[in-house]
Amino acid sequence: MRWSWKIGRIAGIDVYVHATFFLLILWVVLLHASQGRSLQAVLSGVGFILALFACVVLHEFGHALTARRFGIPTKDITLLPIGGMARLERMPEKPWQEFWVAMAGPLVSLAIAAVIYLALFLADGFQPVTGLSITGGPFLERILVANVVLAVFNLVPAFPMDGGRVLRALLATRLDHVRATQIAASVGQGLALVFGLFGLFFNPFLLFIAFFVWIGAAAEAHSVQIKDAFSGIPISAAMQTDFTTLTTEQTLGDAVKVILAGSQHDFPVMWGDRVMGILTKGALFAGLTQYGAEELVTKVIEREFETAEPNEMLETVLTRLAAAPTRVIPVLQDGSLVGLVTAENLGEYMMIQNALQRRQFAARATATDAKSHTR
Repeated sequence: MRWSWKIGRIAGIDVYVHATFFLLILWVVLLHASQGRSLQAVLSGVGFILALFACVVLHEFGHALTARRFGIPTKDITLLPIGGMARLERMPEKPWQEFWVAMAGPLVSLAIAAVIYLALFLADGFQPVTGLSITGGPFLERILVANVVLAVFNLVPAFPMDGGRVLRALLATRLDHVRATQIAASVGQGLALVFGLFGLFFNPFLLFIAFFVWIGAAAEAHSVQIKDAFSGIPISAAMQTDFTTLTTEQTLGDAVKVILAGSQHDFPVMWGDRVMGILTKGALFAGLTQYGAEELVTKVIEREFETAEPNEMLETVLTRLAAAPTRVIPVLQDGSLVGLVTAENLGEYMMIQNALQRRQFAARATATDAKSHTR
């Protein structure tokens, strides 16, 4: 994710913090300052946020390590102001695997709360919960309550929270994955409307949650529909076969002429029959600014890129395309370049298939109606 910095690597998984996370720290500082708190209180408030997000990291590692037990690696974990995000290589295909991967995070949060509860119980250190706030109250008790809230909030049956995936997993034990996702997404969007209604009258922050849930549910449903539409279709059926390449001897000025002459934006750069890298439109513009039109394209090409084979299935390449450093994947057969896969041509392929399916549906409906009139 852009604007993220790596802060460590735990259990073989990189942990990043997003730039917007520091806005949360700034908000906590300003909140304490507005209440006339001392420097010590401000530092305590920042410490509370850092401790809470350490718990969030453990929450995300609950997902990641459970997924690892099912043979699913985790790319990385990123801390955001709204929580954490563990990026799995792929989602579990079996419903009960997804159930336990989704439940692992909230269970870790509840386990943290249980350990703190036991410690406070043995030390007789409880104080009334009504005295707790973001800026006040016993440190450990605030962490305990925050972990309970984190677990409960994540179990709300709405994407992108864990509860949405739990609901889908349970539905998928009786329904197909696409239908289960559609129902879970609809439930999530229904809850988003409820959050929005309450937010209008009681707490404006619920409006933000409502927007977050609505967009997350729609994105999850759309993602699954795309994956289902591409299921069982080889890359060779949708790859772009009419494309232009550049050579390692050509300049950025040559690339400008090619990009102006057609609609292609990203170009494989060849050294003989071998793909040396990808020249993206963004890299071309940056190179023109920094080096000028006479510089060789090899100065700015992306040398790390994904490749695919014609007999691979489209559904398997979608995730790789989304995570690839370039938005184009060369298709190689026996080492030779035979095609390109881009987000644009996959989108066009999907629109064509949808149009053909609508045509077939209309034809069947017409035939059925004609039969009914002849009886």
